Amino acid sequence: MNLGKQLGAKLPGGQVIELVADLGGGKTTFTQGLAQGLGSLDQVSSPTFTINKIYSASGGRQIHHFDFYRLSEPGIIADQLQESLADPKVITVVEWSDVVKDVLPPNRLTIKFELTSGDPDERLITINYPESLQPIIKSLESESGVRP
Repeated sequence: MNLGKQLGAKLPGGQVIELVADLGGGKTTFTQGLAQGLGSLDQVSSPTFTINKIYSASGGRQIHHFDFYRLSEPGIIADQLQESLADPKVITVVEWSDVVKDVLPPNRLTIKFELTSGDPDERLITINYPESLQPIIKSLESESGVRP
């Protein structure tokens, strides 16, 4: 949750975050922290059954949280995703993105969570990011010891 909170505090809007993890891997927990960092007071929960949830954030920003776990075809949700991607005030968070890979921009932030063998609450986190987000990621690295 801390990584999400720290990252959220730095995002201006218009970013796309792809979250990769197994079930129970920490995607929703990360998104809860992200929302807090963005100044959202909304209750964040997994959109597994609703596919999409929208949260308000400070500065007129929004978080559009998509979960494609239950879909084999994106259908009209792909259109809604494209609208989110085009809005500079929206931070788009996508879980289980395989079904919409062709809709996602190449300059997205991808965060992968892997369970570790020691602590069930500990995760190995890998971050792939576009060059445009390098200053934000580098500041996370220096402030919190995060290593992309």
